[in-house]
Amino acid sequence: MEETRLSMYQSYKEMLTSYIKSKSEHALYSAQQFSKEMMEKDMSPEEMVSLHLSVFKEIVDELPEEVIASFDLLLEVMIGYGLAHQEHLSLRDRQRQLDSELDVAARMQKSLLPNEQIEVDAVDLGVVSVPAGKMSGDYYHYLSDEHGNIGIAVADVIGKGVPAAMCMSMIKYAMDSLPEQRLQPAALLENLNRVVARNIDSDMFITMVYGTYAPREHLFYYASAGHEPGFFYEAATNTFEDLKTKGLVLGVSPKVHYKEFSINMEPGDFIVLLSDGVTECRIHDHFLERSQISSLIGKYKHLPAQAIAENVFRELEKIQDFELKDDFTLLILRRNV
Repeated sequence: MEETRLSMYQSYKEMLTSYIKSKSEHALYSAQQFSKEMMEKDMSPEEMVSLHLSVFKEIVDELPEEVIASFDLLLEVMIGYGLAHQEHLSLRDRQRQLDSELDVAARMQKSLLPNEQIEVDAVDLGVVSVPAGKMSGDYYHYLSDEHGNIGIAVADVIGKGVPAAMCMSMIKYAMDSLPEQRLQPAALLENLNRVVARNIDSDMFITMVYGTYAPREHLFYYASAGHEPGFFYEAATNTFEDLKTKGLVLGVSPKVHYKEFSINMEPGDFIVLLSDGVTECRIHDHFLERSQISSLIGKYKHLPAQAIAENVFRELEKIQDFELKDDFTLLILRRNV
């Protein structure tokens, strides 16, 4: 250690002497290289000030008392700076670690979402789900059974980050464990509610709407646990209606009964499920009206369901200056035949 300090002292002395005499660019370049060596040797700012003063005293015969006093003050400043800098580096390293953990959680969260297309001629399905940050509080789900029945859902966890991802994992695997109730929205929500009430903190809640489309009957059955109302588009009248969304959010009480509703769907009709990141889109200082949202969806009703969802997202993203204030999920299910 002593040899290292002696070597750095000698190097700095030669560099400072050279610069005082020549004021050359080469000496300045050497100083930059020396700073890198300081970092490698874990040399603190106050040690550098002390080194500079020691070398300066040696190469300059007489230093004014004012100069020496100024170095004393600078040394104290650098001690405070060094402590603050070390704390900053520690916080930066911790932030990098947290970011890395969030990246892992975000990948895990994404793996929970369905990644296969539904290949049922009777329907056209489209979905766009975009988090406002790394992690999303939204969850969507769709599936089809051997009879061509389609199940769809959108949920919103009241909370963000890793806890939200864990809640989504619980919802997914709870739903996967209830295959016999996939065509019974009210019963499925009641069972999910019991799972959620037993397993999440009392300050966390989940809203959810679940629906199934039975192509043989051309009926869409759905139930809601306090979720944002979606829309039903009726092609024959070219009108949008709000979906009924009565029902307590998941997790408040283990004993909740949910009411089930049904809608007859004709060719061209479609269901819109969404999260509040869609309906609470801001223009300047006010939210978009639901009628504005439905009009925007109607603007693209002639397109495939996926194209409708993508175009609506792009327009709402543009309205918000390409900075989402909340997680965005829009799911559209249209009857083809």
